[in-house]
Amino acid sequence: MQDSSEYSATTMPLPTNTLVDSVLILLAMNVVQRLVGFVRAVLFCRWLNAEQLGMWDMAFSLLVLASPITVLAIPGSFGRYLEHFRQRGQMHLFLRRMILACGGLGILGSLALVLLRRPFAVLVFGSVEQANLIALAAGTLALVVAYNFMIELFTAARNIRLVSGMQLINSVAFAVLGVAMLLTWECTAGAVLAAYAGACLVTVAWGARPLGRLWRAVPHDAAPLPHAAMWNRIGPFAAWVLLGCILTNAFAVVDRYMIVHFSSTTASAALDIVGNYHASRVVPLLLISIASMLATMSMPHLSHDWEAGRRDLVAARLRLFLKVFGVALFAAAVAVQVAGPLLFQIAFKGKFPEGQAVLPWALVFCTWFGLSLFAQNYLLCAERAGLVGAALAAGLGLNVLLNIELLPRFGLHGAVLSTTAANALTLLMICWFNRRHGFRLDRGAMLVLVLPVAIWFGPWASAAALLIVCFDAAWGRILLSGEERRQLAEGAADYARRFGWDGLSRRFSRRQV
Repeated sequence: MQDSSEYSATTMPLPTNTLVDSVLILLAMNVVQRLVGFVRAVLFCRWLNAEQLGMWDMAFSLLVLASPITVLAIPGSFGRYLEHFRQRGQMHLFLRRMILACGGLGILGSLALVLLRRPFAVLVFGSVEQANLIALAAGTLALVVAYNFMIELFTAARNIRLVSGMQLINSVAFAVLGVAMLLTWECTAGAVLAAYAGACLVTVAWGARPLGRLWRAVPHDAAPLPHAAMWNRIGPFAAWVLLGCILTNAFAVVDRYMIVHFSSTTASAALDIVGNYHASRVVPLLLISIASMLATMSMPHLSHDWEAGRRDLVAARLRLFLKVFGVALFAAAVAVQVAGPLLFQIAFKGKFPEGQAVLPWALVFCTWFGLSLFAQNYLLCAERAGLVGAALAAGLGLNVLLNIELLPRFGLHGAVLSTTAANALTLLMICWFNRRHGFRLDRGAMLVLVLPVAIWFGPWASAAALLIVCFDAAWGRILLSGEERRQLAEGAADYARRFGWDGLSRRFSRRQV
């Protein structure tokens, strides 16, 4: 029998990618995926009226909320513990129990949603008339659970190429099926939801083959794994992740639920407001999805360094992530702000004037939300997921309180202002908790956190702020330290050599000196 030290030297059964390779693969795949998603979202906004767009938004929010609750967020522990059990030669038992547990819970969750479709229709849409849409969402839920399980598993196995491929297939399938449904059937939220279910089915079917290959490649267990030992290890972490998922997802959708139930208008008019809100977040949500995938992808690598005792390296890497991707998110937000009138007046045919008015606020809070996804990884590595939950709970509470006060007075503007304040509070609290556990922000990281405020002052001010930050990144001393600049130049030189760009490689190499 092999001991755990022998297993710690082995590799994952599936091919793995390095952290830098993972980032580049993910970014390259996302260029295509996000382009497909953007075109799909634009077409949905063109063909659906505001009420139907609002209904689709609320139906999707139900799936977002229900999917982690249904499986008790067990797949969320893969990124932290798959490597832990692999190094101890217990991966086969771990995977078998995870598959059985999540499969059974997914079926039970879908059945419960079907049986309770009428009260859920009132909760989600403000009207019992949409009970049939809830029944369709119940069938979709089981497919979403299976899809999320595979994504979490393959991400934890550090096969980012496979994860990116699955996400691309899902996005393309959703776009093709969604356009087909709207053109050949009807322009309703139900058609879009059916298309999303079909896309998840296609993706799960495609992912079954690599899942089977992973299962067959896992070596026989080198050590027993008692149920109590396994669940006592991952149970508390999964519980905190579940709380974090509930709080994160509730935080992300609470403003729309407040609009449906506290806007002092009819259910149809409230869904119309939600439709305008959806239009304002079409592009900002793409930025959040990219940040979420990058943050999730980085977690297994940070966990690997943490398990090896390299905690200073974890902190250094995370600081650099916050700076690089924080500036990238801000640059994307500035571009969206500049192109906003073109997007709403031409692409959306001028159908969502309220959505265009709140676009700058949506860009700010989505950028802050994306940064918080990166920052919370330090607490997750330190197994302090409860503190992430505390920060989200504080932000959620502030969001609800401000919506109660501002929504009746200012309508959609009040809801967006409440969400912006809540995101700011959550990000600040996560940074404070990180500091208490050994992760300190330098002045460059602090600058990145306040950059989104420039968007409030208009496109010219935000563009000027971006130029100043980029100049400092290249030649200044505030954003990047000398060591961080050297690391970035070294990585750029290495990839320039891989692609045969010798002149560019030498230029980056000189930057390291």
